[in-house]
Amino acid sequence: MQRISTAMTFDNAQFHIRQQQSQISNLQNQITSQNRIQQLRDDPLAAARVVRYESVLARLERFEQNTHYARDHFNLTYAYLDSALNVVQRVRELSVQAANGIHTQQDLSLMAVEVNEMLRELVALSNAVGPDGNQLFAGDRAFTEPFRAVEGLVEGGRESMVIRVEYRGSGASRRTEISDGTFTDLDLSGGEAFWAERMQIFSTVNAANYRVSEPGSFFLNGIEIPVTIGDTLPSIVARINDSPAPVRASIDPDTRGLSLEGTGPGIILAEDGESGATVLRDLGIIRGNMDTGGPTNWDESRSRVSGGSMFDMVIRLRDAMFRGDHEFIGSQGLAGMDLALGNLTTRIAEIGSRQQRVEMTWQRLNREIPDMQSYITRESGVNMMEAATNLSMMDLAHRAGLQTAARLLPMSLLDFIR
Repeated sequence: MQRISTAMTFDNAQFHIRQQQSQISNLQNQITSQNRIQQLRDDPLAAARVVRYESVLARLERFEQNTHYARDHFNLTYAYLDSALNVVQRVRELSVQAANGIHTQQDLSLMAVEVNEMLRELVALSNAVGPDGNQLFAGDRAFTEPFRAVEGLVEGGRESMVIRVEYRGSGASRRTEISDGTFTDLDLSGGEAFWAERMQIFSTVNAANYRVSEPGSFFLNGIEIPVTIGDTLPSIVARINDSPAPVRASIDPDTRGLSLEGTGPGIILAEDGESGATVLRDLGIIRGNMDTGGPTNWDESRSRVSGGSMFDMVIRLRDAMFRGDHEFIGSQGLAGMDLALGNLTTRIAEIGSRQQRVEMTWQRLNREIPDMQSYITRESGVNMMEAATNLSMMDLAHRAGLQTAARLLPMSLLDFIR
């Protein structure tokens, strides 16, 4: 026979009252946090789905931030390139005026002074700094001015002028992920944006019997091209042409050396790998890597280099104005400005294309993010009307339980001496 103590009724009442309090507290927490899953055991399947949805949402929000940064970066880059375009257009207008042959030498000298000022402005625009403190056109050398102006005296000029502009930047390398596995290039290097002619490098080293002695690789505009022991010059040319590098290679029929030509206006950045083969140095293309020889590390003692920047075009035009060379101004000078304008227009269109793609991605993300948030709300959200009704019912039941327990369990002396 089971014995029933006088405390059993009290313990049972206390247990159920605490259970009601726990249920009320849990419902209040759900209403406060607007999340019905307070612990995994509340709904394991829904909790697992919420974790997956929250992971996707975090990635989408990161992609949205990346697209915001890319949009701002492209807007700033476009603004500086557009300003550079206006400068070059002004220089071209001056070249057209100077080429007609009706101006005196004094007029041409005054035009040359203005062209020099436009050249200084062009250098300033090419060394533009973004709001994050990085150089816009320096590539991965973000804290190095991509262009350095060298000043000196020019024949016909009365003061110090820019006689040479050196490129010290690198290739564009920064990319940002705007969706799963999808990237967009952020940077446009100065060697691309502010160039005018296709660059060509003709090696004078006879490489008819050349063989690669060590395995390794070399880089052209940031693209790695591997080589193996025994590779000959024709195989190296084939590897270059099969790569995505914006450079086409061939064999010079006169010197039997390696010839490189850019596929469009821009500098050719050439570098041997850090270890192994020294192909480009052996073939006479470069004298050392960019960390020691600088971006313009071509071995001009063993190769011929051609293809100038738009700064070179402006300098040649200005000097021709000081000389009064109408023929040069109307032919090569004007042609150089047309090349510079054509490249700038192309680069602006390229930035606009990237900007349009990022804009469309941003719009898509702004549709996907609310959808993902609605999925999370559907799985873990609280129906506030239903929750408020249940809370009122539980509170009423709890109060009734307390009143009933108070009447059925009156305190007596036995409660203290048992």
